[in-house]
Amino acid sequence: MTTLARTLPSDVKGAARWWQRCEAPTLVLAVGVYAAWAALVYWHAAMGTAVLFVLGGCIAQLHSSLQHEAIHAMRRIPRLLRWALVWPPLNLWLPYPLYHRSHSVHHVNFHLTHPQKDSESVYHSAAAWADYGPVRRAVIAANQTLVFRLIAGPWLCLGNMARSELRRCQSGDFSHLGIWLMHAVSVAPILWFVVSVSDMSLGLYVLCFVYPGMMLGALRSFTEHRWDDSPHERVAIVESNPVFGLLFLNNNLHHVHHRCPTMPWYEIPGHFRRNRAAMLDANGHFYYRGYWQIVRRYLWRPIFEPVHPQW
Repeated sequence: MTTLARTLPSDVKGAARWWQRCEAPTLVLAVGVYAAWAALVYWHAAMGTAVLFVLGGCIAQLHSSLQHEAIHAMRRIPRLLRWALVWPPLNLWLPYPLYHRSHSVHHVNFHLTHPQKDSESVYHSAAAWADYGPVRRAVIAANQTLVFRLIAGPWLCLGNMARSELRRCQSGDFSHLGIWLMHAVSVAPILWFVVSVSDMSLGLYVLCFVYPGMMLGALRSFTEHRWDDSPHERVAIVESNPVFGLLFLNNNLHHVHHRCPTMPWYEIPGHFRRNRAAMLDANGHFYYRGYWQIVRRYLWRPIFEPVHPQW
């Protein structure tokens, strides 16, 4: 913002500062997301399932991106209001406090890609791999391909979370019970609007909102991280088009986000353009020219071995 302010006329500089202070782009976007979600759900019968699948998935992913934004940025909005802004569980399955906690751990640079310490790692330790049966190994290996990650990955994610929460309870740890109770209370009005007000079946909502939203999330995260001795070279940059940039709130420029996690989503592209060479040099040119390049390379081919090279 400092460099930008030096190059703009005084009236534009004042406008930029005002937008920044009020987090106006994010607030306007949030209002638009909830309005679009309500409209799609309420008038779902007026559109075909294929159209609803695409638009519903985009809205669900955009809301997930807003939740991610609230974890890191929006610092000029009080924490309670940030949480309230993104709290509604449109995806039904993930309580925001659990997402906030696990994702914050993910941002510890030393932990990136660690099989146990990084909650978003898809690597496995050699010791764990040796204990897996042939079926589990085959599923994990298949999950390194994009086609499997998109289609089956969301269900694997749900299964992994369910097993983790069940093991927590079996061990006598009920620290998440209050979070899940609050989540159930929060899901109730969502389901009331979907089923009772809009006369939309729960199955159709899961099929056309929750599932495609998770698929888009799986696409974004598919190539975000790889193992490297340098933490900065573990984080990718995908220079995609404005549509995916908006859906992911520019988190596809992931290395920029890890270097400047509190930077608002609408400032990330400009920062990357101004510092492109330095950013690519810092992350070892871990770079893709858009998601189509990723599809061509890894739709059927594994992106990396599932056993972590170090662990």
